[in-house]
Amino acid sequence: MADITGDQRVQSEVLEGLAMAVNHRRWFVELAVPHLGDDPIEIGSGLGDYALEWSELLPRFTATEADPDRLVALKERLADRPNIEVRQMLLPHPEGGDYSAAVSYNVLEHIEDHVGALRSMRDLVRPGGKVVLIVPAFQFAMSPADVATGHVRRYTKKTLGAALTEAGLQVEELRYANALGLIGYFMATKVFRLMPKEGPMVKVYDTVVLPVTKAAEQKVRPPFGQSVFAVARVPG
Repeated sequence: MADITGDQRVQSEVLEGLAMAVNHRRWFVELAVPHLGDDPIEIGSGLGDYALEWSELLPRFTATEADPDRLVALKERLADRPNIEVRQMLLPHPEGGDYSAAVSYNVLEHIEDHVGALRSMRDLVRPGGKVVLIVPAFQFAMSPADVATGHVRRYTKKTLGAALTEAGLQVEELRYANALGLIGYFMATKVFRLMPKEGPMVKVYDTVVLPVTKAAEQKVRPPFGQSVFAVARVPG
């Protein structure tokens, strides 16, 4: 990824803390699986938590990371997974590919040229394949934690859909996810100015609040959420 802002150390600390939110991660893993095909690439794999879960369900998987230090750690962590290729990836870039899908969770908000990054994801995927995204929702929730971790923006369904369309992708699904999470995130990071790191609050949210939220949103899609989930098709 190009043009990433924020403190890489803080980003890594937040990633390590959020790795404890197992139920949250598995929910978002499930959202993407129907769209990934047999040979997807993940843009911005971080510590590899999502890559490990997806690779259990797929014959081939490519994990990528832009930060050199995290790339080394990612390669070490995934070294015993023969179906996972690990490579460095910076966006935007001119490279093409033939992957079945590109999936990127909580990455696009770090990139200044997000339309250029989406075009790069599009070009990595074969015609008819998917680009699958999760990004943080609602600019009013932009907090010191967002700034410290390098967030350039937060999204609505409308703004993310516009960026996908401008990048030449055909939007198939846009939805908000984790409505109660938005309220908790806003209170914790905007009102109390806390960082979303490992601790009692994350554990309570993940074990008590998250299962209720997930069950409710499987029946009724909320009008707001902590994240925007998007699926777009590569024309062809």
